[in-house]
Amino acid sequence: MSDFIFGPVLSRRFGLSLGIDLSPDKKQCNFDCLYCELKGAKTVAFMQNPPSVQEVVKSLKHSFIKFPDIDVITITANGEPALYPSLKELISAINFLKGGKKLLILSNAACIHDKNVQNALLDIDIVKLSLDTVIPSTFKKLNRPHNSVSLEQILKGMKEFGEVFKNELALEILVVENFNDTRDEFIALNHVINEIKPSRVDISTIDRPGAYRVKAVSSETLEILAREIKNIPVIVAKREGFTKKNLNLDEEEIIQLLKMRPQSEEDIDNILDENSKKLLLNLLKRDKIKLINVVGVNFYKLN
Repeated sequence: MSDFIFGPVLSRRFGLSLGIDLSPDKKQCNFDCLYCELKGAKTVAFMQNPPSVQEVVKSLKHSFIKFPDIDVITITANGEPALYPSLKELISAINFLKGGKKLLILSNAACIHDKNVQNALLDIDIVKLSLDTVIPSTFKKLNRPHNSVSLEQILKGMKEFGEVFKNELALEILVVENFNDTRDEFIALNHVINEIKPSRVDISTIDRPGAYRVKAVSSETLEILAREIKNIPVIVAKREGFTKKNLNLDEEEIIQLLKMRPQSEEDIDNILDENSKKLLLNLLKRDKIKLINVVGVNFYKLN
């Protein structure tokens, strides 16, 4: 195993994942987010001394021999993977090798306006982009971008990419106390997200020490904020201490719940009591609702 191939790790949503770190020696990112799990570092616009495509491919081949049952290959970085200068070439090479495995990239979206980056990402099975805020003042304080990065460009690029990308697109919102944890933030996010039209939105908060002193919000706050995201399947990360609701809903109330937003199997398990779950399954049998898989997660939605 090389310095830039790591894992495999077991992902609850994607299965057994093998990671590719395109900046193994140091953090190279065009953001210096307050919540970053890596040490703080000066932002950059370009990646220096990354591994070559040939090095990555050679290591992947060895890893596939050792771990033949990998489900997903995840392109990431000790920073931002879209800064990798030969991204399209690398993606093409991995696609040639991967067989039935899926290819995933985790990106902060700072380069998504770049047509070369967009064209490269079109050939990936799953693209996951960060979008913590659509309000410029919050963006500058929370994500602390390089001066070459513009929120306006990011949002324009996301909308353009969402129109042409045919595979699975997920957006991730990480909520930080006193930064992007207000209803106004999420009302604004909802408007933009519905223009981007991702497959799914993931909402989470800080769950381990980061580079800077910022605080997580509660699971209850995440749930409240998530209600502002309409029409799009949403996953809310559950933290320790989360209390199940055990709501008792009739069929019409269940339909109204799903009309507002598709609900994951985990959501249903956490919010409905046993009788309501039986009613939901009855609606499923009668084809009033359906179960769909969205980026590795099953959701109930109206038929």
